[in-house]
Amino acid sequence: MNSNGSEGNARSKFLVGIVAFVIIVGGIAYAFYGPQKHQGYAPDQPIPFSHQMHAGQFNIPCAYCHVSVEKSRHATVPAMNICMNCHRFVKTDSPHIKKLTQAYNDGKPIPWIKVHDLPEFTYFNHERHVAKGVSCTTCHGDVQNMAKIKQVAPLTMGWCVNCHRQPQYNAPTSCDTCHR
Repeated sequence: MNSNGSEGNARSKFLVGIVAFVIIVGGIAYAFYGPQKHQGYAPDQPIPFSHQMHAGQFNIPCAYCHVSVEKSRHATVPAMNICMNCHRFVKTDSPHIKKLTQAYNDGKPIPWIKVHDLPEFTYFNHERHVAKGVSCTTCHGDVQNMAKIKQVAPLTMGWCVNCHRQPQYNAPTSCDTCHR
């Protein structure tokens, strides 16, 4: 009986050690590769795009280009036909607009680089946030003054939960709100 008890105790200690190891390694990986590490991320895009010009100077609303933001969980990169609504006529002599027009005419997508990227295990719904009156700038920063888009918020779980705790939003903070 004593040896069986010792074996069970040793097995339990081993399993606890394995679980602790996995938690520690996961925590370290999250610390080095979590979404907060993307704060300040501002990749060069295949075609330079200035939100400062479009959203700022020309005061084009976010939802004009990001058409699905009010009715979908994703804001999505605008379809090229949205760009071409104006750029069939505006700045057509620009080499960047010529590149856009060529891709549009050839039916080839522009390989935009995603800037705001949440982990796969996180569920985020743009539609719900827009419906609650959360401004795009809350998460995306002062976009209308960005010549080059960048991630300004850490987009960590703690950052999101702190926002959900704000009385003006009265948002749920249970785990299954964002993790499914």
